Amino acid sequence: MATPDFIRELRKTAGHQLLFLPCVSAVVLDDRGRVLLGRRADTGAWAVVGGIVEPGEQPADCAVREVEEETGVRCVPERVLLVETLRKPVVYANGDVCQFMDVSFVCRAVGGEARVNDDESIDVGWFDVGALPEMKRFSLHRIEKALADEPTWFRAASVG
Repeated sequence: MATPDFIRELRKTAGHQLLFLPCVSAVVLDDRGRVLLGRRADTGAWAVVGGIVEPGEQPADCAVREVEEETGVRCVPERVLLVETLRKPVVYANGDVCQFMDVSFVCRAVGGEARVNDDESIDVGWFDVGALPEMKRFSLHRIEKALADEPTWFRAASVG
């Protein structure tokens, strides 16, 4: 994900120290039940779309914005899927350290055409759930939860 301006400003005084940041991820499904994925420019890995919530921005609005910015697809959030603080901080190549609190949404595609729409992705596409590319557990877990159509879920403090 590209670094938002407000984080660049924070880094001027905070240096590389740990920042705890809100982010979103979106499991976007089309009318055929396919999943929208982007292949990340920074890691080369296929993943659900996500990004950092800007100050004052609602998480659902951020999910819609990120999906359109990165893939050209317009979507509508249908439900909160998962809320969790990611277990491990991310250490970036420049030494910045961030830990993210992710709000995941199940979204329905309503328009646009899947394409690489910014510099955060090197490929974008729709995938049948039986033919998903290899991806990290983060994305796969969210897709599995979205397809299970379970009630809204969160990680309680007592859960591993």
